[in-house]
Amino acid sequence: MPGQHRLPAHSDGAKLTDMVGAVIYVRVSTKEQTENLSLPTQLRACEDYCRRQGYEVLERFHEEGESAKTTDRSQLQALLKFCRTHKGKVHFLVVYNLTRFAREKYDHFALRAHLQSLGISLRSVTEPIDDTSTGKLMEGVLAAFAQFDNDVRSERTRAGMRAALELGRWTFPAPLGYLNAPKWSSTSLVHDPERGPLVRRAFEELATGRYTKQEVIARATEAGLRSRKGLRISPQSFGQMTRNPIYVGKVESPDYGVSTRGDFEPLVDEATFYRAQAVLDGRVVVAGPRQRSHPDFPLRGFVRCDTCGRPLTGSWSKGRNGYYAYYHCQRQCRAVNVSKAALEGAFADELALLQPSAGYMRLVKDRILFVWEQRRAEAKDRTVDQDRRVKAIQQKLDRLDDAFLFAQSIDRTSYERQRDRLREELTLAQIDHHADATDELDVQGILAFAERILPRASDLWVQASLDYKQRLQALFFPEGIAYDGNRFNRTAVTAPLFNYLAPSASADERVVSPVGIEPTTNRLRVCCSAS
Repeated sequence: MPGQHRLPAHSDGAKLTDMVGAVIYVRVSTKEQTENLSLPTQLRACEDYCRRQGYEVLERFHEEGESAKTTDRSQLQALLKFCRTHKGKVHFLVVYNLTRFAREKYDHFALRAHLQSLGISLRSVTEPIDDTSTGKLMEGVLAAFAQFDNDVRSERTRAGMRAALELGRWTFPAPLGYLNAPKWSSTSLVHDPERGPLVRRAFEELATGRYTKQEVIARATEAGLRSRKGLRISPQSFGQMTRNPIYVGKVESPDYGVSTRGDFEPLVDEATFYRAQAVLDGRVVVAGPRQRSHPDFPLRGFVRCDTCGRPLTGSWSKGRNGYYAYYHCQRQCRAVNVSKAALEGAFADELALLQPSAGYMRLVKDRILFVWEQRRAEAKDRTVDQDRRVKAIQQKLDRLDDAFLFAQSIDRTSYERQRDRLREELTLAQIDHHADATDELDVQGILAFAERILPRASDLWVQASLDYKQRLQALFFPEGIAYDGNRFNRTAVTAPLFNYLAPSASADERVVSPVGIEPTTNRLRVCCSAS
């Protein structure tokens, strides 16, 4: 078993030190082993190779489901320790091919040099490498090709995914209500017999306009709709599901630039799906040709009655001089009945109260930049620490050499044991240092855009399309806002960026401390997308 480092017994009484010892290392990068590189295939080929060469296999190391990143591989770590603790007994490390050993060229030669310092040569079952000048040249070429293969692997995968998507095949985990079809099937998705009918029913109930989103979720949950893990469907997950065009048989992937008809049967008919979208957007179509031609009510479903708690609906009423638009309560409650112009004007005024001043935006911007620079500095400090770690290990090696070569205060066995351990630490530390990188984000650009947009939110809302109106509404009031027939409830939950702007008892309470003002750039991205 891997990790159990027992030396084999020998009935012929031969000493282990008199034999040519080898260790075998095999690896697969995913839990789903491919046919040609499965662990049994690699192991059998490596053992046959050792038998032909006359090597005694001292240990076998199996790396399952691990990437080629060196410091993440537990069995490679165990292999290095085994080679160090059994120095002089291990002469060869045998792999199926060099891509199983390392895909990064730097990692390959760093590990190769460390093994060489222990007197261990690398051998590949499928590639002609050895310690001759020609063999070393071939090893360098193959290591470079391993890295090249690693670099283009993601490109090939992405190209293959795009090609499959363009053919209408869904290449990702099946969404709720579908199941992934077998690979040999002519379709990529099939209806889930358990969850499919419940998802279809949720769309149908939403499309009627008689239920709120929360009510549909509650009814679906009561009917038994659960996630694949058996959990209740959250409002966020339900919202993402009801917006997904895959339920009408369309494959859309903005990341790959693909929008096409899928190779599977729709779960929901288009009329039901798009009517559900209208309900979610607040564009419920009321019966009658005259009403269909009038503008929508952007606050319908967003503003709720402060008395009954239900979202307001909107409709047109015939008066003496024509038709008039009103927002009002649903069903029996009559606490709110306000004209469209009055409610939307009051909401625009409410947004104006929350609009941050230019000074506050500068304060927020400075605070975010301060935090961001702190994080960048921390990343830089980590790099410095890694560099310091590498230098410290190198200094230990130098002192060890001095103690053995000049002071002669340490015996050869102790010297070599300590030297090999430090060389192993140094190799892994250098790989960690080499792999460290800092993510970059255009925080300056995001903040500059938000600084121009947020102080104009009220005017933008008045002038924007329905979609952008709703984005701004959700940004400022993530959970909606209540109206009692005369004014809005000032206790509504606002986005963290605007909390300090809520009306207060005194001017002193409006003063803001820069400490803790750390709105996320994701919030700002939402705002920017609403421009």
